[in-house]
Amino acid sequence: MRREAERRNVTRRPELDVLRGLMLVLMTVTHVPTRYSNWLSQPFGFVSAAEGFVFLSAYMVGAIYTRRAIESGTAAMRTALWHRARLVWLCQVGMLLFLFTLIAKIGLRTDRRVIKNLISFYLEEPIDALWTGLALIYNPPLLDILPMYVLFMLASPLALTLGLRRNGWLLVIACSLTLWALAQFGLTQALYSAVVRATGLKVPLHETGAFDLVAWQFLWIFGMWMGSRREALPVRRAFANWVVALALVFAVTCLVWRHAVGQAPFGPQPELNLLFDKWRLGPLRMLDFCALLVVITRFGPYLAHVRFPVLETLGRASLPVFCAHVLIVLLVLAMIGDRIGRTPLWAETLLLISTLIGLYAVALLSNRLDREQRAEKEPVSARTGG
Repeated sequence: MRREAERRNVTRRPELDVLRGLMLVLMTVTHVPTRYSNWLSQPFGFVSAAEGFVFLSAYMVGAIYTRRAIESGTAAMRTALWHRARLVWLCQVGMLLFLFTLIAKIGLRTDRRVIKNLISFYLEEPIDALWTGLALIYNPPLLDILPMYVLFMLASPLALTLGLRRNGWLLVIACSLTLWALAQFGLTQALYSAVVRATGLKVPLHETGAFDLVAWQFLWIFGMWMGSRREALPVRRAFANWVVALALVFAVTCLVWRHAVGQAPFGPQPELNLLFDKWRLGPLRMLDFCALLVVITRFGPYLAHVRFPVLETLGRASLPVFCAHVLIVLLVLAMIGDRIGRTPLWAETLLLISTLIGLYAVALLSNRLDREQRAEKEPVSARTGG
């Protein structure tokens, strides 16, 4: 039990919880229908909170389950990861049922166009929508992040097992990078078309989720590699000064560019905007993310001693807080609708603050229950020091 506590201390880093908490706040601000959505979406450049949240989650998976594999073997690591994937899947099932029942009923009764658009495929093909939703094929807007997590976590044991071999990560990252590059040229569309021809799948491609999984798997693998490397090779080299300088210049350029021209870097030129595309993780977007990562890695330790307890609390309870934010946003859309710009700013501010306070209450409750659950599992001898 003492070794288990030490393992948790190794993998639990408050600064990572703070960053995850910040990503949750930014996602909430983006999704709650207020004017703050436009003002604060992608505040650090052409990178959204989704990239940061996925990367940090993958980093934690790499760190925690690499340590599990080293201490208990790959079989224990695989079982633990699949157990976690099952938990995330159950959360997704709960949110889907919430959307298909209560939210659908409220939205149809209030004639909210935003809800009808959100569940359009469900309204057309309810049976197909239900079973494909449970199978993580049909993923309505706002409910398309957790399915990505589940699928990536199911595949993570293979990636970690290969990665822990000699030069294994080189092969894993090379394959992942190749898939990401092919996704930029339409691999996902080709795979989808092949599946439709073979199975007659009715779910339209745009209803499978906004995120291109073939592209986003690279961000997950990249994060896992960094987290796994931290556990397997505790001694880390700092970035060269010239790398930090270039990253800082590019990150600041993208930051100024984004706030000067908006979220479409090249205006009405879709071909060029694909270079910064969020859903396919365009090459310049990935470069912007990597530049921010270098800057944070280099200068973040100077802020490590500064505590942000609210963000840390949110980050420790990332899964329940994320689910709660989706449920709240769905309720707001069903009862109020998308009234951005048509509601007084004070009312939008009150709505956003109330939502964040509610999420903080969820985090406090979740963390308390987690501590109590761990205390119940801890042997009496460990609690008394005997």
